[in-house]
Amino acid sequence: MPRKLCALALFLFVAAGPAPAALPAQVNGEPMPSLAPMLEKVLPAVVNINTQSRVRVRNPMMNDPFFRFFFDMPNMPRERIQRSLGSGVIVDADKGLVLTNNHVIANADKIAVTLKDGRSFDAELVGADPESDLAVVRIPAKNLTALPLGDSGQLRVGDFVVAVGDPFGLGQTVTSGIVSALGRHGVGRGGLQDYIQTDAPINPGNSGGALVNLRGELVGINAAIVSPSGGNIGIGFAVPTDIAHTVMTQLVAHGSVDRGTLGIDAQSLNPDLAKALHLDRNQGAVITQVQAGSPAEKTGLKTGDVVISVNGKAITDEQELHNAIGLLPVGETVKLTVLRDGEQKTFEADIAKPEQIRAQGGKLDPRLAGAVLGDLPPRLARQLDRGVSVVDVDQNSKAWDYGLRPDDVILSVNRVPVPDLSGLQKMLEQQPPRLLLHVLRGNGALFLLLE
Repeated sequence: MPRKLCALALFLFVAAGPAPAALPAQVNGEPMPSLAPMLEKVLPAVVNINTQSRVRVRNPMMNDPFFRFFFDMPNMPRERIQRSLGSGVIVDADKGLVLTNNHVIANADKIAVTLKDGRSFDAELVGADPESDLAVVRIPAKNLTALPLGDSGQLRVGDFVVAVGDPFGLGQTVTSGIVSALGRHGVGRGGLQDYIQTDAPINPGNSGGALVNLRGELVGINAAIVSPSGGNIGIGFAVPTDIAHTVMTQLVAHGSVDRGTLGIDAQSLNPDLAKALHLDRNQGAVITQVQAGSPAEKTGLKTGDVVISVNGKAITDEQELHNAIGLLPVGETVKLTVLRDGEQKTFEADIAKPEQIRAQGGKLDPRLAGAVLGDLPPRLARQLDRGVSVVDVDQNSKAWDYGLRPDDVILSVNRVPVPDLSGLQKMLEQQPPRLLLHVLRGNGALFLLLE
């Protein structure tokens, strides 16, 4: 047969061949594996959260009094509306409670929750905890579906998990992966960190969404990603439900977390420290300071003690010690096992409320009226060497109008660093005609001008 006819015959044979077969509904009599049945129960419990806040915008030319006088312009900064998107998980259908990340709703003037069925509700903030980056909001809705809480303590590396959220505002999106690691810290927001790491794709807008196991149980709240570009590269983090449940319970009951302290500072044990302390182990948390009059001092803990367990749970580093103490309410008794001079000792102490010096901003300067200022709480004092914390701000006050918000940290006034609350008080005694505040807010910073 001529070569051309052979080629044509081959083409006709291929073209006339059977179409690719569709995936069978069953294999060897068994249905094909699918996440769809589980997700049918999960998806109605995951919501979209849309927030808006007012951000003060000021033209630099407005700082010049001659410019304002010449153009007869009032000395009032303008505002713009800033919007953000996130996700949340319905955890109590009867009460309309939605669990999400604190950074999703932080500083929001309005919070709107949209359900999978299209219904939308204005939400009320029940409580927020920046330390764990968790928050609870309430919606006045009926016929809701809530997710059951799973036991994140039973997760193992390699377990399959599914992430559900609303990335980039596209609508509900489902991704799957495995648990890549457990007990991650040093990433994301907040000082209380014990993250689940997963390769289930998590993108902007997934924050506050659900991480579920294959039974459809909530095992984590998606919180953060590591990404040079801002998109998913397979390294995502979720707050375990073991932490979320403890925090959520206090937020619903009190609106905040009544977090206590033992009155100690610590650092992770490493081989060099272990050698210097004549220890044959490299895991634990070395007590570096015991505060006078603290529960730790009263129970007999000393600098140099190495904490190896809290309430029977092994402690491998300083972050695990911080997590263990940070989840305990004020008044609870904690049992610590430490190594001292090579011997194992046990101590019991009652968790105490941390002391924080506070002052009414209006007493320091009229322009700060309505703000409650304080020395940095322990979680921030460990990270910053200076500053004053904005504990609370009345929304009908001058401080609020000027742009101050709860959880802000005032780093400097008129470009002079603020060491602490007493230092700020001295700086304001002269009542300077204008206050240029350098403020740390979340992961960013801004200037606020008070005149």
